Amino acid sequence: MSGAAELEHPFPRLARGNMSSPSVRLHLYAGLRALVPDCPEEIPLPESLPLGEFLERLGIPTEKIHLVFVDGKRSELSTPLRGGERIGVFPPVGGG
Repeated sequence: MSGAAELEHPFPRLARGNMSSPSVRLHLYAGLRALVPDCPEEIPLPESLPLGEFLERLGIPTEKIHLVFVDGKRSELSTPLRGGERIGVFPPVGGG
């Protein structure tokens, strides 16, 4: 890579392109996508993790999260991820 130092990736298997581990499908909505602009839709899950820890490793602070869905059901950040889940994450939304 033209001599540039590689940044440490929160999920090293993703950085190497290794999709042999279980994965989750992540959908970030509104301003959350800007926090992780290179985030692919499918992400390897190197180990079972609580949802909140998974999102923090990606660089999404939990205080920016208002609502999460796992497999179409409203969930908590303490929900364990094991692989195969579909995750939707929404920030607080203002309007008027």
